Amino acid sequence: MNYIRDFIDSYPLLVNIIWFLLFFILLYTLRRFLLNRLYGKLKNSGHWYVARKIARWLNNFVLFIIFMSIFGRNLTGFTTAIGLAGAGITYALREVIVSIAGWFAILFGDFFETSDRVLLGGIKGDVVDIGVLRTTLMEVGEWVNGDQYTGRIVRVANSYIFSSPVYNYTANFKFLWDELMVPLRFDSDMKLAKTILLEIAEKHTGQYNNEAAIAWETMKRRYKLEDASLENQVFLSFNDNWVEISLRYVVDYRERRNVKDKIFSEILLRFEQEGERLEIASETLEIIARADKEKKY
Repeated sequence: MNYIRDFIDSYPLLVNIIWFLLFFILLYTLRRFLLNRLYGKLKNSGHWYVARKIARWLNNFVLFIIFMSIFGRNLTGFTTAIGLAGAGITYALREVIVSIAGWFAILFGDFFETSDRVLLGGIKGDVVDIGVLRTTLMEVGEWVNGDQYTGRIVRVANSYIFSSPVYNYTANFKFLWDELMVPLRFDSDMKLAKTILLEIAEKHTGQYNNEAAIAWETMKRRYKLEDASLENQVFLSFNDNWVEISLRYVVDYRERRNVKDKIFSEILLRFEQEGERLEIASETLEIIARADKEKKY
């Protein structure tokens, strides 16, 4: 016992380090044990991600409290130096501080959450992680059309929520209005074309109408919104070359490209069946050659 007391009195800093390491190992083991027990229940839901984040934050917070309790007396000598360097540190780390403030704003300001599709800092993608300094996105778009993944992981500083607009494609309403345009010859049967487009749209997007209507009513209770038509619509316009018939419909943001492909494929099939009544137009050039009536020899 005397040997242990002498060791503690002779090497207080080393003893404090040993105590801190023991607490660190204990907390780490406890966190892993609890997460392993929860994994089976939460692995198939979004709560698993939240549980991991909360466990990590609590672990770090408790470690900080333990660190200050153990080493607090030894840190008193640094307070003056830290106070003098505070202004310089704040200026040098201003981006970090703003990003941390952005993190708090994201957590409590309802900007977005994991799995939302957003446009942040000029980058569009699905949110896969929200860190203290950066938000991680699975990139969408760029050289890939149709709002599909590129395969790149992009980390965007949280400070961007204060300096640029944040576009959320899925907040409270996971549907998008999409449109496609079909050019038709002027002598086509426009009434028949409208009927066919509405039938095709109902076939491929009708399953979204009820769910979209419920989501829109929820949005109206939360925001000051006017009524918007969720039904499929067809509009006509024309230019010098053809009649433009546009189809507007509501679709799940994840199915936008697939649905458009199905609609276009069936439009081509149905219009081909109608023959000359519905002909898709294309830009043509008419070249007129004028020959002199009199030839000089």
